Amino acid sequence: METEVITLLSKREIEKMRRAGRLAAELLYYLSDLIKPGVTTLQLNDEAERWTQAHGAISAPLGYAPPGYPPFPRSICTSVNEVVCHGIPSARQVLRDGDIINIDVTLIVDGYHGDTSKTFFVGEPSPVARKLVEVTEECRRRGIEAIKPGAKIGDIGAAIQEYAESQGFSVVRNFVGHGISNVFHTAPQIPHYGDRGKGRRLRPGMVFTIEPMINEGTWEIEMLADQWTAVTKDRKLSAQCEHTLAVTEDGVEILTPYPGEE
Repeated sequence: METEVITLLSKREIEKMRRAGRLAAELLYYLSDLIKPGVTTLQLNDEAERWTQAHGAISAPLGYAPPGYPPFPRSICTSVNEVVCHGIPSARQVLRDGDIINIDVTLIVDGYHGDTSKTFFVGEPSPVARKLVEVTEECRRRGIEAIKPGAKIGDIGAAIQEYAESQGFSVVRNFVGHGISNVFHTAPQIPHYGDRGKGRRLRPGMVFTIEPMINEGTWEIEMLADQWTAVTKDRKLSAQCEHTLAVTEDGVEILTPYPGEE
């Protein structure tokens, strides 16, 4: 929305975001080794909480309750197969060979948030699952590539939407990227669809997430009774990946660099 007030972060604040973001990425990397058939999503959650406390950070999702939502009961989000986002870890949810799982972590370090997610394969994925995850990661890369001072927010969404749809997939409309700082969710909103040249102009000091949710079938979603879990309306697969990003004087910095990736 054009009326949103966007806060530009100082170099000192971005350094705090950088520390929080790198720790969040380290947690995600740590959890990746634990993903295998037979593991429950609650086991992943509990290990994430243990690791977070051991590193002196706070799990932002635990107890988080935006307007209209009940408090989130876990420390991470685990979204398996048809779950688009905000899946709640459970002792009853056992990972199976061929599943895909998005793990979304947000840590608070010295008051600032690091927010990142990645979709992982459990065992050997199907060809369509592999393609979906690869396309989702490429969508994020193309969205990031569109970020520079003077560009428009619509440029990001257009880059993502154009590529996803060219590969036969769809882009979720109901959830978007968001501004982030010492506040978990703030302005601006960053849709993963849209038109080039539309929306607010990007300026150095803006910090936000890009987190495209790409579906195998329809982009439409349904909410489960827990009021958090979003699933694809047709129950086909969904994948997501997320980085926290800062607009710099000459481009963009990834604040949540995943170890081993460029």
